[in-house]
Amino acid sequence: MEAAAPRTPMPSKSAKVNAVLVSIKVAALTAFIVISLPAVQSENFEPFLPTGWGSPMGGIGVLGAAASIFFAYVGFDAVSTASEETVNPNRNIPIGLIGSLLICTIFYLLVGYGAVGAAGSTPMFAADGSALSPGTPEMAAACLSNAEALVCSKEPLAHVMRMIGFPGIGNLIGLAAALALPSVILMMIYGQTRIFFTMSRDGLLPDVLSKVHPKFHTPHVITLITGVFVALFGAMFPVGILADISNSGTLFAFIMVAIGVMILRKQQPNRHRPFKTPMVWLVCPLAVAGCLLLFVNLSLYTISLFFIWAAIGLVVYWAYGYRHSDLGRGVSSAQGETMKPEPKFHEGPHA
Repeated sequence: MEAAAPRTPMPSKSAKVNAVLVSIKVAALTAFIVISLPAVQSENFEPFLPTGWGSPMGGIGVLGAAASIFFAYVGFDAVSTASEETVNPNRNIPIGLIGSLLICTIFYLLVGYGAVGAAGSTPMFAADGSALSPGTPEMAAACLSNAEALVCSKEPLAHVMRMIGFPGIGNLIGLAAALALPSVILMMIYGQTRIFFTMSRDGLLPDVLSKVHPKFHTPHVITLITGVFVALFGAMFPVGILADISNSGTLFAFIMVAIGVMILRKQQPNRHRPFKTPMVWLVCPLAVAGCLLLFVNLSLYTISLFFIWAAIGLVVYWAYGYRHSDLGRGVSSAQGETMKPEPKFHEGPHA
């Protein structure tokens, strides 16, 4: 008899909803690109660098903007956190990571080119000629007298559509953005809860955070806690500040990952690797340099907050995580039989 073919898991309800929301978002962005590109005018790109390249810990200029807009790329690393729930992860995870980066980069470049080229950037300057930072009271005051500027709009893509004579399309794009926003929230919470789940399973956080719901097979405890904190912080702080704080932690984490890859490649050259980073001694140093360049171009306020939260994290680690972690208790891969079974989300908790 022939062996039965492996059954492909059915997509979850959240995956189906997310697919619909992402489709709406992609359709809206595609419509914006198609309509805005013919309206691009070369004079809208002059001067090409109105606020310059920026300065370390200044948070403005090209590098400051790049450090802030990095938030738009944060979601790609959530692909790696879904490895336990992915069919053939050794093949599909690298494809998902690289593919998502390429597709998003193309969309961002075309949308940015169409928006600035069709409407102009209109940066805001203080009385002394210095550029104003987004999210500051000074920027808010300047926008009161120049509400039509693209930088002052709360719905920039819809604003561009209205400026070039497509108000109906602009309203639809604004509606699509509102409908698709939950997909961003879902992705961010999804990735963060899986990180906390893994930390809990490894002993760095209390065991209760790695409990899996017996019916839905999801880490429900940490999902609920994360959702509450996300809602509270989202209600109390401006989204720009939250994005920059998130960027600081993510950039620092990526620096550590790149360094860790080089250390492992040196210490364990023969380790089995389903995916092996090519040209590691070129890719990883470039990754460290690029992330460090963006990190130091965040605002001084953001960097200060990062070190405060990093200090809090170190206190939690030394007070709890170090003594309870598998590494701290001397449990290694060679002692795998002493470790507790690792539940899979699609299997539910072990009895």
